[in-house]
Amino acid sequence: MELTPVRSLSVIRGGHNSAMRIAIVTDAWRPQVNGVVTTLSWTAKTLGGFGHEVEVFNPQAFSTFPLPSYPEIRIAWRPYRKLAAQLEAFRPDAIHIATEGSLGMAARRYCRRNGLAFTTSYHTQFPEYIRKRAPIPINTSYAFLRRFHNAASRTFVSTRSQQELLEQHGFRNIVRWGRGVDTETFKPGDKDFLEAKRPVWIYTGRISVEKGLEDFLRLDLPGTKVLVGDGPDRKALEARWPDAQFAGYRFGEELASYLAAADVFVFPSRTDTFGLVMVEAMACGLPVAAYPVTGPVDVVDQGVTGVLDEDLKVAALAALELDRQKILDAAQSFTWEHATRQFESNLVPCRQAEEAPSRGTPEGVS
Repeated sequence: MELTPVRSLSVIRGGHNSAMRIAIVTDAWRPQVNGVVTTLSWTAKTLGGFGHEVEVFNPQAFSTFPLPSYPEIRIAWRPYRKLAAQLEAFRPDAIHIATEGSLGMAARRYCRRNGLAFTTSYHTQFPEYIRKRAPIPINTSYAFLRRFHNAASRTFVSTRSQQELLEQHGFRNIVRWGRGVDTETFKPGDKDFLEAKRPVWIYTGRISVEKGLEDFLRLDLPGTKVLVGDGPDRKALEARWPDAQFAGYRFGEELASYLAAADVFVFPSRTDTFGLVMVEAMACGLPVAAYPVTGPVDVVDQGVTGVLDEDLKVAALAALELDRQKILDAAQSFTWEHATRQFESNLVPCRQAEEAPSRGTPEGVS
């Protein structure tokens, strides 16, 4: 993925009279490789193209420590004073808090102390993810997240099913913010790129427990399973399933080449709010096999771009038969321009907190 560089405290400038200064605060940033980082990178770039001035406040500008059991994720250590000074210097017209980590909590504290309106986004089903790693009740995690997000004027989610789930847990003021795909990079390619027994079943993304990869690896399928990505569970999974191919991280055109050379994209996660990698696979002409859960049910057109079934083997074998041209056509509807216009229209002016709820009609409100 080739993007205009966006660094901590780097500014993307535009020249329109209607330009806003937009602060995006995130605990997830490069060199992490995941859907949140991809989404925020493209959103910042596209907002710059619309004429806005964007600063992405991220852990690179702070002292950090590694997240226990997941060292590639760095957490900012006591960032409040420095972040507050940076926000004061930037004087944003809108503040969006993308994550619930130490930077996100510091930004929320800053806004609350100063009477500033802000928006948030919900990218990861943390209660379900945390429960897989620690004996913390799901309701306890939801209570923390509900308190965090309900202080915002609006909370952005990527799909209708995620909106409905959060509303059931007492979240308020939820609007939708879709996703896009870079079709100049992700597109059909040479099937001979992968020398493997057919059919090739591929997964791309984080190699970690919440992704449900054991469900994929234990499937009795003909051909070859390929996993592209890395994470804390890679070594253990490689040792248990030596017949699968673990390619490690691949980026940009090389990642697209892996996808284009495969036959079916298998997405075994039950904890994703969207699953951007599914759209990247579809843009390469791959059908998706997944469970009928939040994320896939909103992204996959059943029987057209993929197959959803509680029996993942049934879904994978049926997906082989789908029309690749229809899949490619469907992928064209996911554009970063449209997604970023949603993001833009759902922002609130941070220095007019009392007027924020009446700022126009937000996109994606049911």
